[in-house]
Amino acid sequence: MSARWAVVQELFDAVVDLPAEAQRSRLQQLTDDAALREEVVQLLQADRGPAGLIDHPLEHVAARLIDNAAAYIGRAVGPYRLSALLGEGGMGVVYRAEREDLSRPVAVKILRDGALSPARRARFIAERHALAQLTHPGVAQLYDAGTLDDGTPWFAMEHVSGVPLDEYCATRALGLEDRLALIERVCDAVQHAHEHAIVHRDLKPSNVLVTETGDVKLLDFGIAKQLAAADDPATADAGATVTNTGGASTATRSQLRLLTPAYAAPEQVRGDAVGVYTDVYALGVMLYQLLAGRLPFDLSRSTPGEALTEIVDREPERVSVVAQREAAAWMHGVRRPQWTDIDLLCSTAMHKDANRRYRTVDALRRDLQHLRRSEPLEAHPDSLPYRTARFLRRHTRAVALGAVLALTIAGIGGASVRQIAGARDDARAELHRRAELQRFLLAIFSGNEHGAPPDSLRITTVIERGERQASMLEQDPLVQGDLLVALGRIQRALGRYDRADSLMLAGIGALQRAGDTLAVAGALLARADVRLEQAQYPAADSLLDAAQRLVKHALDKPTPLAWRRDADRERSAATLDAQLFDLRGRRQVLQGQYDSARTTLDLALRLVPPQSPDPMLTADILGDLADVAFYTGAYDRADTLNRDVLTRVQRHAGAFHPRVASTMVNIGATEFERGRYGEAERWFRDALVIAERYFGTEHVQVASTRTMLGRALVFQNRLEEATVALEQALRVQQASVGANHPGVASILNELGNVAIRRQQLDRADAYFARMAEVYSASNGDAHFTVAVALSNRGTVAMERKDLPAAERWYREVVQRFAAAQGAGHLNTGIARIKLGRALIRQQRWREGITESEAGYEIVKTNAAPGVSFLQAARRDLAIAYEALGQQDTATRYRREAEQYDPPKP
Repeated sequence: MSARWAVVQELFDAVVDLPAEAQRSRLQQLTDDAALREEVVQLLQADRGPAGLIDHPLEHVAARLIDNAAAYIGRAVGPYRLSALLGEGGMGVVYRAEREDLSRPVAVKILRDGALSPARRARFIAERHALAQLTHPGVAQLYDAGTLDDGTPWFAMEHVSGVPLDEYCATRALGLEDRLALIERVCDAVQHAHEHAIVHRDLKPSNVLVTETGDVKLLDFGIAKQLAAADDPATADAGATVTNTGGASTATRSQLRLLTPAYAAPEQVRGDAVGVYTDVYALGVMLYQLLAGRLPFDLSRSTPGEALTEIVDREPERVSVVAQREAAAWMHGVRRPQWTDIDLLCSTAMHKDANRRYRTVDALRRDLQHLRRSEPLEAHPDSLPYRTARFLRRHTRAVALGAVLALTIAGIGGASVRQIAGARDDARAELHRRAELQRFLLAIFSGNEHGAPPDSLRITTVIERGERQASMLEQDPLVQGDLLVALGRIQRALGRYDRADSLMLAGIGALQRAGDTLAVAGALLARADVRLEQAQYPAADSLLDAAQRLVKHALDKPTPLAWRRDADRERSAATLDAQLFDLRGRRQVLQGQYDSARTTLDLALRLVPPQSPDPMLTADILGDLADVAFYTGAYDRADTLNRDVLTRVQRHAGAFHPRVASTMVNIGATEFERGRYGEAERWFRDALVIAERYFGTEHVQVASTRTMLGRALVFQNRLEEATVALEQALRVQQASVGANHPGVASILNELGNVAIRRQQLDRADAYFARMAEVYSASNGDAHFTVAVALSNRGTVAMERKDLPAAERWYREVVQRFAAAQGAGHLNTGIARIKLGRALIRQQRWREGITESEAGYEIVKTNAAPGVSFLQAARRDLAIAYEALGQQDTATRYRREAEQYDPPKP
């Protein structure tokens, strides 16, 4: 018995004989632990209920345990009504259920025989607690929890319509790439659990459902263990005592160890300590099963002792041997070197010695990614023969350079050398190329000729050395061109646009000398991306047109480089096509051409080939589609897309990549538009931490993020904080992109808002006039951002009590917003509310009501009910209707305004 359970029993005994109304107050006197009190209260409620299970005859007990599952169907459990039996397990019974007030189905799990087994009840409650901590798209979400009238615990969770992982792979005859990708997604969900100190301990295909869309959902945390919990009955095995020593839970000895032997790690079946490495083993078994078509050990006819010997002492047959013997259809196209890596990956994940396995699930996930990209595995010793062999198989030019350089500068630039498929038939020429690259890398990373120490390296130093060394590669223009373009991408990521452009231009020249049309097209797209960042749209269009012609030419005309493979060449060309349409769509978004942008980006998404050399391309396109949704007022759609992008980027690049920061800014912007300024501020601050960690304080992305933070602070009336943030952002933006960039205009907007709140009206009007000039010059006069600036000038006129001038501004703004973004857009609605206010203050009651109510209806469907624009409309309408003698309507609007007013101190 655990110490906590003993305390629960002691408290129960102390209050059980008191009247029901006196029990809670007595418990509050005995303990300050609210959770402990709640456990005792649940026991007291159960004690007051019908007779316990063990008070009935044996035949009643047996019937209840065996036959009562179907009897619950049709019964109400909390707010849910059970409609069908989904499944039964050792811990509980799972039902499909619905809430009467919601159409969404849920899965309700009810503990079986909890009255007979306190330990089983404790594990059930522990599962509920574990699920409550996990908020990941790959983990079935907990919605609700409670107890039945007899004290039986239950919880409601996400209903997952899917099939087990192994069945999904088998019925769809998935190939190697898709099977690895699915396991990678499972790893992502398990890693999330580990980050919350929860070890699943029962990972197997039946606990991983795959939906029709290919999403994985991790289920059944019934025997999961909370690593941080010591001596807690909610985490202990039946009849066991548990202690904790940090990274692993110490040995849990029991006559009853809950596990699935076929997927259990050696330490589990021995009853030794478990930890994250235990789940790593199970993931290795699952991977083995998906690739080999069977489990590593056949335990179906084994006794417990034989199973223990198999798992602890025997090595499984290599997965490559089993899979090739079965000759599964999915194996088509798998090369011998890939089999070597598959064997290595599985054997490392399933190593008998936990210390020799992958240290974390994330490490396993990274090697799955390496395997999919034909990159060296982290599990393999870092030997020269191994890396040389991998180099020859990776079908890229200069990727050895890209891999080392990317690992070195992953903290400051998101760019990497683009993979270009193919391997030279002439091995001697390829060996010469590798020797050149090795010499080049040594020259960059060994310091200067006097032997500067490695810790003296800075990214600027590395780039400068790279540029000097690239100038020495005239005899190999392929490597030289790739290198120069890669260095240009890095400079672009650092916000140094002019230098990025000059490096890319030089790289294009080298690639043109080499005759590599596709490589030139890719470099032109990189330059177009820089031009878009600089808001130089005609120049970007010219580069996109040139790239499109080259891609078409490359596909129509055979390449002079005989060492390129047709399939890889087509995949590279398809990727360039998708990138090209993504950039065209992004340019249309920036110019406010949203319908065209949506069509272009949908096409880009369809063009992304399987196994694209650019793993972030799909996320980029989805992010641009999210921008379309945002700017057209479809905030729910924008939020869904941005959260999908966030998950993809975190999975591929980790939690601290700058793309994570920019996506967080986009999510925060949606919260801001809904009027949730505090929530928006939290997203912006989290993004700022990542951006500053990645780029430092003097980078254009950091300045943009700081601008958004300043905006959220302005709308919370924290003007001093906002001013500091905005002035710092303005200084960095002007230094990076000049005074006529849209990013500068965005900051002028917020500084003007600060000036209005401080009643510095001339200063505010000057900010907004300059803002309109910048937006008109960069985005075109019809762009909605020009209307934003003019609307702010109308606000200045309102503050000056110049109502006719305000009316003129607002009428123009309503027309501009409706033309640019649509008559039902949030911005159009806000503009009509402002026009209505200008009319009402001129006592033109009916005209004002028409505009204010039209704007009110638009904003109400797009923003939080307490947003300031709605509150202003309610008060204006109350005034107008009262003036017209329609007191009931005026009272209704006034009461609505009072309902959403912040509480008075």
